[in-house]
Amino acid sequence: MADPPVTAAFPHRHLLGIEGLSPDEITILLDASDAYVELNRQAEKKRDALRGRTVINLFFESSTRTRTSFELAGKRLSADVINMSVGTSSVNKGESLIDTAMTLNAMHPDVLVVRHGESGAVKLLSEKVNCAVINAGDGSHEHPTQALLDALTIRRRLGRLEGLTIAICGDVLHSRVARSNLLLLTTMGARVRVIGPRTLLPANVERYGVEVFHDMKAGLDGCDIVMMLRLQMERMQGNFIPSIREYFQFFGLDYDKLAAAKEDALIMHPGPSNRGVEIDSEVADDFSRSVIREQVEMGVAVRMACLDLLGRNTEELGARNL
Repeated sequence: MADPPVTAAFPHRHLLGIEGLSPDEITILLDASDAYVELNRQAEKKRDALRGRTVINLFFESSTRTRTSFELAGKRLSADVINMSVGTSSVNKGESLIDTAMTLNAMHPDVLVVRHGESGAVKLLSEKVNCAVINAGDGSHEHPTQALLDALTIRRRLGRLEGLTIAICGDVLHSRVARSNLLLLTTMGARVRVIGPRTLLPANVERYGVEVFHDMKAGLDGCDIVMMLRLQMERMQGNFIPSIREYFQFFGLDYDKLAAAKEDALIMHPGPSNRGVEIDSEVADDFSRSVIREQVEMGVAVRMACLDLLGRNTEELGARNL
């Protein structure tokens, strides 16, 4: 099948984060993703954009949605996709990240998709390989494709990002999803609020150009979008909340708190959600307002666009790291 037209080239070799991207560059990624949404809804989904190219998914952390959607995206673009199981790789035998990078580089992949538990590890790896690298989440740093799929979901529903009031609620401190969304949404002209207990908000979070609230109803007042975050218990060392029950009472999204937002405010969650912890099950399953399942659909389209644009850049940009 013919490939969808790529209206503009993405002027970077890697996608390591949202930080540093201009509104025009973000728009290039969103526009390309938009085209793939429509293609994914057709009976014939296979395209030849990356035929003959190799994509390696290297996940040092477990993942279901992200890895599966990158695998599906690569295969729909006709790439040769390899999923590396780090649990059985040489990394667990003492091989360093640099050694792994050098080994993979010798195999001449075209795109390397990496998830790692340490912030900055993906950038380090990108400096040691000749192929394009996509950050699929590094520590508490960034998760750029999640922010892109969130933005695409909002843009397709409401037609814009600029001027919207968007609340990001919960464990902002440990969330790479939150950081990427703060960067993207403020860059695109949205009015962003963060809501959570003081223990779960980064120090000086105001530097991102956001408003800070510690009360859900006050923070949700007049919001167009309510974006909930998962409690990152695996990244917490110490007591950040008194109890799960108390956390839900004050910061879990239910209809009582949601009533403060606009009547048609959309509900988002990057998943996996902890029902009864950060979001009530009835709210999460409210098909008239929840776009959680749409976010999953948008994820495949966004990752197809990123693989397509960066995969095509491999020959054009050579060894340069723009």
